[in-house]
Amino acid sequence: MNNPEGSSLIDDQAAYQALTSHDPRFDGVFFVGVTSTGVYCRPICPAKVPMLKNCRFFGSAEAAEKAQFRPCLRCRPELAPGHAPVDNAQRIAHLITHRMNEGLLEDGAGIEEIASEFGVSSRQLRRIVQKELGVSPIELLQTRRLLLAKQLLTETRLPVIDVAFASGFSSLRRFNDAFSAQYRMPPSRLRKEATTGEDTTAPAGVTSTLQLSYRPPYDWQAILEFLQGRMIKDVEHVTSTCYARTVRLGKHAGWVRVTQSPQKHALLVEFTHSLAPVLPALLDRLRNLFDLAARPDLISSHLSQDPLLRPSLEAHPGLRVPGAFDGFELAIRAILGQQVTVKAATTISCRFAAAFGEKIETPFPDLTRLSPQADRVARATLDDVARLGIVAARASCIIGLARAYHDGTLKLDAGSPPDSAIAQLVTLPGIGQWTAHYIAMRALRWPDALPKEDIAVRNKLGGVTAKRAEEMSQRWRPWRSYAVLHVWKSL
Repeated sequence: MNNPEGSSLIDDQAAYQALTSHDPRFDGVFFVGVTSTGVYCRPICPAKVPMLKNCRFFGSAEAAEKAQFRPCLRCRPELAPGHAPVDNAQRIAHLITHRMNEGLLEDGAGIEEIASEFGVSSRQLRRIVQKELGVSPIELLQTRRLLLAKQLLTETRLPVIDVAFASGFSSLRRFNDAFSAQYRMPPSRLRKEATTGEDTTAPAGVTSTLQLSYRPPYDWQAILEFLQGRMIKDVEHVTSTCYARTVRLGKHAGWVRVTQSPQKHALLVEFTHSLAPVLPALLDRLRNLFDLAARPDLISSHLSQDPLLRPSLEAHPGLRVPGAFDGFELAIRAILGQQVTVKAATTISCRFAAAFGEKIETPFPDLTRLSPQADRVARATLDDVARLGIVAARASCIIGLARAYHDGTLKLDAGSPPDSAIAQLVTLPGIGQWTAHYIAMRALRWPDALPKEDIAVRNKLGGVTAKRAEEMSQRWRPWRSYAVLHVWKSL
């Protein structure tokens, strides 16, 4: 074994196998120093794999640098996985999928905007998507539409024409042609097979229910408790078994109610048919809110190496990082939560929603108002916001954020580059690093966010300074957002 001090748990042969395969599951778990070049890399580095005899394996970037290796300029091991230029391909693919679901990339339009965000050409971007996902952006869009249509035909009783439009097709003819070409059967045949034995004469109702799957384990109670403590009255309603909220996406408004089906390892989403035209965006936002794409096995395996986190990981193996249904809503909530308790922030958030959110009728007495929209807040005066009991500096910050978000200069999409978003957020008067990282953690879905100024995190690490917390948190990378949730949960 040629492992240096501090990396005795790394098996050279196993690490070398991961290195030769560029297995992304080991990214951030170990680093390789190459004695012939004096450079250390991540397991996913695109450089030529060195011979085993020239490799030394380390458990951290700090250990590699202590051994006098310098960081590779291609894979940037001094940065968190997912945070270096070599990782842009995965981030680009994820963001394209998100924008498609939001209806912002119809038939390839909008590709140039995403390309500019990442500093590549639209041609490079198309090559990246082809390499990462095996399809072109247009083919990806078509596949996602067909998969959603298949799910709607199987799990709901929406009329076929409504299924066509809900899954993103512009006409029933185009839907029938695409579906028949892909699945070698017309949509009506799949619907007939799915409803065999059911009473198809009964009225379809005003809602339908779909399943959203997750990888178990999933701590449903923990995420409900988190959301319940921060619930915006009249906009959201959270109980011990379900989450419900009002929804506005573009010109479409309605409500959703989410429960768990543990036997199916899925969440059940009941939605009003008024939201069917924006169903891809709705489902995408719910996946982000409930962190359904998380890999609890990988996260737990890495974080459980830290004795400080191990008790919480054992008690809550399926703990997720609650995301945001709406990035603007979450950002406002984060600003209102500065330097006050969660309870006080919730009270002010409810007051803010009552002042700026439009009313809506639902069957539920606890859901009567839509979340405030950025355009309305952007038109507000300082007095309009301050009279709600919000200090002038914070009121000014809220209006500034609303204007930046409304005019499109500030992006709070899941998957957006966290560096640029955080840098832009902290330029707004009244937003510091804690708020920016909290927004990145939940709205941008960045798994490696660290609000290092957080007193709970600093106390967990021994009452250290924010700077020292940043240094000590390196062992949690690339899952620092999850580590923070475990710290908060352990309080």
